[in-house]
Amino acid sequence: MNPGRIVLIVIGSLLVLAGLTAGAAAAALGLLAAAQRDDGYLSVPEETYSVGSYALTSENIEVSSGISAGDNVGTVQIRGTNPDGELFIGIASDTDVDRYLAGVAHSELGDVTFEPFSAEYEETPGTAAPAPPGEQDFWAASSEGAGTREIDWPLQEGEWTVVVMNADAAPRVTAELQAGVRSDVFGPLTWWLILGAVVLVLGGVALILAGILTGRKPGSAYPAAGAYPGPEGGHGPYGYGVAAAAPEVPVLSAAGAGQLTAGGYGGPYPARLYGELDPGLSRWLWLVKWFLAIPHYILLAFLWIAFGVATVVAGFAILFTTRYPRALFDFNVGVIRWSWRVAFYATGVLGTDRYPPFSLERTDYPADFDVAYPDRLSRGLVLVKWWLLVLPQALIVGAFSGSGYVVVRQAGPLGGWDRSMGGGDWDGPVDWVTDPAAESLRSVGGWTASLLALLVVVAAVALLFTGRYPRALFDLVMGLQRWSYRVLAYTALMRDEYPPFRLDQGPVDARDLPPAGDVARAG
Repeated sequence: MNPGRIVLIVIGSLLVLAGLTAGAAAAALGLLAAAQRDDGYLSVPEETYSVGSYALTSENIEVSSGISAGDNVGTVQIRGTNPDGELFIGIASDTDVDRYLAGVAHSELGDVTFEPFSAEYEETPGTAAPAPPGEQDFWAASSEGAGTREIDWPLQEGEWTVVVMNADAAPRVTAELQAGVRSDVFGPLTWWLILGAVVLVLGGVALILAGILTGRKPGSAYPAAGAYPGPEGGHGPYGYGVAAAAPEVPVLSAAGAGQLTAGGYGGPYPARLYGELDPGLSRWLWLVKWFLAIPHYILLAFLWIAFGVATVVAGFAILFTTRYPRALFDFNVGVIRWSWRVAFYATGVLGTDRYPPFSLERTDYPADFDVAYPDRLSRGLVLVKWWLLVLPQALIVGAFSGSGYVVVRQAGPLGGWDRSMGGGDWDGPVDWVTDPAAESLRSVGGWTASLLALLVVVAAVALLFTGRYPRALFDLVMGLQRWSYRVLAYTALMRDEYPPFRLDQGPVDARDLPPAGDVARAG
């Protein structure tokens, strides 16, 4: 692929990624701004904090230089109640607090969790008794008395500490406390982030489209529809490079969307996957192929961002013109082709030791992918096929290509399966804190590999010990991959024909091969 095109696509992808990140940040800040409307605060839950020392202090709060109270960068609110008497809450500079509590036993609040609530304290020993805090004049903000006390303190530069004490400076401080913060900059910052996100995404899309279109020679990189994907000049015993007339495949119209059947036609599907198992595979090279393919993974990460952009643009083009722009179509097919070669080499099949080319175009590599270009696509289907109609296929493909986290609940001192608990007769939730039965109940979980991954691992182990990749296993892996890539092409809006519910095993779908007579004449 032209280096200039790659540079444009990489820069464009980075801009799109930055724009989406800015958009996500804008959404988060917008929610925060909405939550603090009507002078509201973003607060943590109110909980009871109790220490045996003279004072409860916060960790050091450092505010950057240049921030003054008039800037309205943020306001901190501390509310508290002493259920047994009068409470003091104050905030002062770290230096003044250290001087006031020198030699006084006090507790600094550390890590706090709220579900369930727990608080950690760092104790500082001392023997001196402090003077009543309300008599001190160094507090930047303070409040004392019975009932609920509250301070609202605008952020300003410096290092600050919050102090909670009994108003009479007696030891054993117990208080129901809640802290909150609000900032008037959330709203304006949200709009600036939205503006930046729009600029970045539009600029990234423009660069990606320029990278796709720059230097492209229409019709030079891809064969005519109907030519079977495979190395030029043929490969293996079938001569896959032979061009055959494109078979008639029924197009699913919007009106016929409800007539979907499992493989409702027996012809070849216009998204075609090819891969031929190379003889003489190395016994051990598969151990490092994933590492050798890292340069491909890096480039493909950017190409798949561009793929998503091109697909969205193509979706709007189909909606208004019924046509998938050919340049975008060829690029997206090329991205899938590149990804398939890497998967075939490194992790998805391990079918060849030949290093994949850095190219979107067709080459003589023993793995290929192609989609016949559609003359017209349905306006209606483009709105629903990628998220609704594809669901049955996505569930099936996810079942054999996805992984998941499995939790097994066990009971008993030896961890044996107890039907009364794990078999559906367990009649209620477990109180993990107070229920004695919880001691004998355990949950064991772990990630499970996909069927495809397991099959490839089996093939790799067989290759390591026997020097051979079991052919039947290869054919099955190819069939599962073929099914997955057909669904991918359909989801990416490349075809309106619904993918067949069909496992076409082997290096090539037999339906894609030209008739024997045509092959003989071509020979």
